[in-house]
Amino acid sequence: MKTCGSDMKRSALIILMINSFCAFSQIPHEVLYIVGCFDNGTAEAQFEVDAEELLYVDFDREEVVYSIPRFLIDDPSKMFENLHVFRNAKKNRKACTAVLGIYKVDEKYPPEEMDRPESILYPSEEVQLGVENILICFVNHFYPPEIKVSWTRNGRLVSEGVSLSRYYPNNDQTFHQFTTLTFTPKEGDIYSCTVEHLALDRPNTKIWEPDFSHPSIGLDVYCGVGLSLGFLGVAVGTFLIVKGHYGH
Repeated sequence: MKTCGSDMKRSALIILMINSFCAFSQIPHEVLYIVGCFDNGTAEAQFEVDAEELLYVDFDREEVVYSIPRFLIDDPSKMFENLHVFRNAKKNRKACTAVLGIYKVDEKYPPEEMDRPESILYPSEEVQLGVENILICFVNHFYPPEIKVSWTRNGRLVSEGVSLSRYYPNNDQTFHQFTTLTFTPKEGDIYSCTVEHLALDRPNTKIWEPDFSHPSIGLDVYCGVGLSLGFLGVAVGTFLIVKGHYGH
């Protein structure tokens, strides 16, 4: 086990990582067990394989949530039943909190580092007049992991049809999160996604208007596939959505 703290966002987050390798294939795969604790008292625990989430622990509801698509494994809990995931996560959360306290004392609680979020706004499928679609607002590379995202349609706040994912860690110790809005495109409608974060001097707003004169192709279709898969598993869906629209 190793502790990541001295060269990271150490004033608010400590991450304990246990590295191992999967022996079920001729090609080694990196398996990470990550426990993160924050200065505000919250904590995270999750398993990853090759940077894709398998499960995470919801400490508020006291349960293990599996991100593995059901078409791959019908009952993923059987794979982890001998690991006592929830019980060990509670123990590791206590250890993580203790380590965080040590860093505060040793380093005299330095000012918190912050990273500004980047966001993009796009439809999941080709936009057609009167055909229900989904707008995706993807927010990436922010720290600390406390963020507020809001939607508007024609200048008015929208809550119906909105969903928000939990935040996920990046390799650079920042976080990403996405929110979606189910909508039916109409002529003249204007949508916006506004991100508020401590690292921003002012809210960051992205505007989107449906364009029915130039049908979108290529990446939008690719993202539609990603979103469909996302309903089968957060890890798969997030990867395809981001790869299709953010990685190019």
